[in-house]
Amino acid sequence: MKKSVFYVFGMAALCGIAPALSAQDVETVVVRSDSYYAPNARGASDANRNVNYEKYESRTTTRSYNTARGAQQAYYAPQQRQVTYTRPQQSSYSRSQMYRNYDYNNAGDARVTTTRRAATTTKQMKRKYYLAHPFFQPTEGNFGFLTDLSWNKSSYNLKFTPVETVEMSETSAEWSMEQIAIKEDFSYGITDHFSLMLMGRYDISKYKFDWPTSEDDKMDDSGLNIYGIGGQWRFVDNEKWIATLSGFYERQKDVANEFILDIRGGYKISRSTIYGVGRAWLVNFDEPTYGNGVTDSHGRSLFVAYDTDVDNAFFFEGGLGVFSVLNQDWTLNFEAMLGNYDWHNQGSVKAAIGWQPGDSFALNLYAKMTFYDSIENKKLDSYFTELNSNSEWEWKYLGKAEVDSYSEYSIGAQVIFMF
Repeated sequence: MKKSVFYVFGMAALCGIAPALSAQDVETVVVRSDSYYAPNARGASDANRNVNYEKYESRTTTRSYNTARGAQQAYYAPQQRQVTYTRPQQSSYSRSQMYRNYDYNNAGDARVTTTRRAATTTKQMKRKYYLAHPFFQPTEGNFGFLTDLSWNKSSYNLKFTPVETVEMSETSAEWSMEQIAIKEDFSYGITDHFSLMLMGRYDISKYKFDWPTSEDDKMDDSGLNIYGIGGQWRFVDNEKWIATLSGFYERQKDVANEFILDIRGGYKISRSTIYGVGRAWLVNFDEPTYGNGVTDSHGRSLFVAYDTDVDNAFFFEGGLGVFSVLNQDWTLNFEAMLGNYDWHNQGSVKAAIGWQPGDSFALNLYAKMTFYDSIENKKLDSYFTELNSNSEWEWKYLGKAEVDSYSEYSIGAQVIFMF
């Protein structure tokens, strides 16, 4: 199928902000592509200007669109072209073996008598505040900073079944995304139990749609696409239990406003904390349809919809984790999550190892991957735009798009400071 270069704006894996922004990463952005048209500058002043394909962090890779409601009843073929569309550590402290020596010098007999009192050793308990702990937040009057640098990749296959009036020379392709993301979290301890947080994420992404015989469609994109504000309250913290409650507002640029509630509780065993996490999102979309799609320089668009005629959605996820202190400077963290993200379910696992040589600095290395997604073999509606008699772009129904072979993983490093 004939295609030309185009802009691709796609989906993002939604995991939301963790309650302790300085101790948690935010999930990968996933973007897909599909079309044979040329690129369209973002914010171009055309009749289809309200079609935005900005990425946002959600385990469902997503965009919002203002498609004509009920457009799936109209079956139209593209003009003169075939259409292909596809988105407390205890440390031992010694007081230096405090020996006190007493010298008595008798000049008359030139004898020196030295007596030495019994050596005493004092062990003191020293509390170490682990910055990579999933319940971390800065103490009263202190600042916390986290820089998260990650490499993320996602991919899946699409197979299109167009309606009878649409012809496609190629009906299958693989979509993939590679991304480098830089996330900054800032927190301040109002008290030892309550902190305020700010966050922002800048990502540099490469999107590719790989057709079996035609030239690949590619796109580079970058920008500050996510930012938010929130607060965290650690309402339990004793010898056995710890628990936090967090609330956030997050903006996914050109896509949605999100309100996130996070609660977690842990039980302390020896050098480990076994904990559970629960998180919920209320997502208010900018447009009534969301999914993944592309728009060319002329305003022609192709769109694979995750849901239509929807103004908002609820996402939920929960899981279990364990955080262990290996020795004074090294920590280990495992976490497994399952979630429902409106149109699909997903499971993921994460492992992290941390190094903290002092009290104010920590380095945390992590890896994360998806092990299950109900997107497999799901059939989604797809649309394209066509000029009407008034020279305005209208959405038309294309057919079904079946998704399979979904994969998503990321690796990253977190540099954490508290002072």
